Amino acid sequence: MRLFFILVSFVCMMSSSSCATRLVAKLSPATVIKTPPRHHKIIKVQGREYYYWNGKYYKKTRRGFVVTKI
Repeated sequence: MRLFFILVSFVCMMSSSSCATRLVAKLSPATVIKTPPRHHKIIKVQGREYYYWNGKYYKKTRRGFVVTKI
């Protein structure tokens, strides 16, 4: 009887599925620029600093500057 109970509980445990699903985030490749050029402009939008040069907006990260949309 004890063996039967262990087998039944094992089968129930293995057949039940979890509600959690695995999500994989794909990050787009971003070009990181270490230092901005001398002629960059600092722009504040809603309290956040963005850097503008060469027709694009950049935000500062730990690794450097990355292109972003405002």
